[in-house]
Amino acid sequence: MKRLLLPAICAVLLLPFFFNPNLYAQSGRICGVVHTRDGKAFEGPIRWDRNEAFWDDILDATKKREGRHWEGRRREKHISIFGLRISWDEESTEIEASTGIQFGYIKTLERRSGNKAILELKNGERITFYGYSTDVGSGVREILIDDPQEGEVELSWDDLDLIEFAECDPEQISKPQKRLYGEVETRRGDKFKGFITWDMDELFYSDILDGEQRHRTRKTPFNKIKTIERRSSSSAWVTLRNGDRIRLSGTNDVDSGNRGIVVKDTDFGRVIVEWDDFDQLKLLDGGEKYLVEYDELDEIRPLYGMVYDEDGDSYQGFIRWDDDETYTWERLDGEYRGLEVDVEFSQIAQIEKISSRSCRVTTRNGNSFKLSGSNDVNDENKGIYVITEEGDEIELDWYDFDKVIFKHK
Repeated sequence: MKRLLLPAICAVLLLPFFFNPNLYAQSGRICGVVHTRDGKAFEGPIRWDRNEAFWDDILDATKKREGRHWEGRRREKHISIFGLRISWDEESTEIEASTGIQFGYIKTLERRSGNKAILELKNGERITFYGYSTDVGSGVREILIDDPQEGEVELSWDDLDLIEFAECDPEQISKPQKRLYGEVETRRGDKFKGFITWDMDELFYSDILDGEQRHRTRKTPFNKIKTIERRSSSSAWVTLRNGDRIRLSGTNDVDSGNRGIVVKDTDFGRVIVEWDDFDQLKLLDGGEKYLVEYDELDEIRPLYGMVYDEDGDSYQGFIRWDDDETYTWERLDGEYRGLEVDVEFSQIAQIEKISSRSCRVTTRNGNSFKLSGSNDVNDENKGIYVITEEGDEIELDWYDFDKVIFKHK
């Protein structure tokens, strides 16, 4: 009997950790201290622009191109027809590039103007972000911070001075929230599984799906929903956990006005499914094992690897992709079977050119897929540069480029 005493005591002590649902709800939340321009400070969990609340959510913005060669230059482009090379010069005028970074890499965010912020990353790097979406600038829809002393406080972009991000203290979370997790299937039969943001807006099970049923307003929390199926461009079937099936219409939650269903798929990165491509969502259990804590997102490194050209020559060194992306936190953009996809460079093992308009991306977990539709992955790419160990700079345009194999040290 004495031998069983210690295991029994341990089991009793550990029961709250296995059966406390708040542990899941409290994990992975963006937290920090928000300093306002009028001298006040609020501390607690943060919900940013309605649709970002977790450390692996992405702050979308633009940045000025930092490549050495884009400004005022004329780039040679060429094609080969029947063995004949035809070349022409094309002036580059693009001075900004879309970008995005997971909140978990950010140490501080300082508001500088109505459309500008300075980010200090965990590795000490400072970068300037400008607004193009609703994540940076006066277009931010709202910033909610749940302060244990003040309650939930709603701030605008113009209220901000400085945000210091930090791991959450569980005692700060007065309203534990569970994150949406499920599988989205497209009308073409593609399936993506991961954390869900519905209509670029709803991301908690406590959030509301709005719609009308026979001219009656329905407000259904996602925790009561089992599946959502596209019925037409103007309506959806919603199956509840109690077995009821209802038809909803009349709002952008359930028709073609939907701004997109976002899936953070571990095999693909971030996938955005528009309503016309959407077939159904199945909400699932088990997402808690994929939650990411602030301290886990601390690996920021320069892009490094082996680049091969069409002649079979190879060049190893530090890489600047599209004459712009240089770090593992940055993102590769493209389209997969008509869907918008972006994947963090830290997750990419290899990029191989397929044609002038597309490439094949292989992720570190072995998934492989074709991307097209952006200058990151086609002949509008502004150059792949390699700084070798000897200090030489090698430039390859898309036509000379064959593939890159990244080395994640």
